[in-house]
Amino acid sequence: MEKIVPNPKGRLKDQFHEVARFKHLSARTETAYWEWVVRFLKFHKERAGDWRHPRDLGSKGVTPFLTFLATEREVSISTQNQALNALLFLYREVLTVPMVAGDFVRVRRPPRLPTVLTQDEVRELLASMSGTYQLMARLLYGTGLRLLELLRLRVKDVDFERGSIMVRAGKGGKDRVTVLPGKLREPLQQHLATIERLHKRDLIDGYGNVSLPGGLARKYPNAGREWGWQFVFPSSNRSTDPETGLTCRHHVTESGLQRVVQEALRRTTIIKPASCHTLRHAFATHMLEARVDIRTVQALLGHKNVATTQIYTHVMVKPGLGVQSPFDVL
Repeated sequence: MEKIVPNPKGRLKDQFHEVARFKHLSARTETAYWEWVVRFLKFHKERAGDWRHPRDLGSKGVTPFLTFLATEREVSISTQNQALNALLFLYREVLTVPMVAGDFVRVRRPPRLPTVLTQDEVRELLASMSGTYQLMARLLYGTGLRLLELLRLRVKDVDFERGSIMVRAGKGGKDRVTVLPGKLREPLQQHLATIERLHKRDLIDGYGNVSLPGGLARKYPNAGREWGWQFVFPSSNRSTDPETGLTCRHHVTESGLQRVVQEALRRTTIIKPASCHTLRHAFATHMLEARVDIRTVQALLGHKNVATTQIYTHVMVKPGLGVQSPFDVL
């Protein structure tokens, strides 16, 4: 049997990525998991003075690494959980050997409450933006989408007749449906009309392809040129897809909208720290304040557990059934 070199540049890396693709891990998860594997191997290399194969380390090697993350690096609960999941994937799926994490020190710090903008603050922030980026920010607030979910939207996923947006392979690889705000239908239709003209020019120039998820490109070779598969928010420049070698028009980058939101925030009177994800928090909180059923909000957000959604009840203006301070009735 061929020996797998534990060096991150060696055979282990190739095997890891091969299994990750076979198991249909998202590109982001695959990258994050491999980075944890590298950190895990470097952690033990620094202590042993040389690379050690993860098979030799086993569960006994996982326990001190996870403890180190909690006690020395003081990572969050979610970060430690991601590291654990990455190592479970490495051992159980890639190396096909059993792995049981020992009694490592778990992060005990409770999650922080999210920063939530008031409706007036959301209005002020959006008013300080313009153009396509303003439309993107308005959609984040109006739909509760995560930033990457917004960027990965395809034209076919927007249903103007039903007033809905289909989120494909969101967090956890699950699909869901969220609401399309009525006020944004016309601006979004106008935006898509502009994008369709851009796509037609690309086709005339001999381009017009877009990357497709999974193995759809092999199953439907011409689908990447169809209008419905194009990104709702495409990049202004074409680029080469590293996997297919095709010149495509990918979606805009995360950093573009993130930068514009920060610049817009500085032009407002808002003193709270905010980001693109803050608009998702505002969507959830304002829905609950409007007495929308929490299970409905859970479904719109794509939360696996309603407990995740319940955190927003702690930052509502009037939690529960309109709780009032006793000072207000003195």
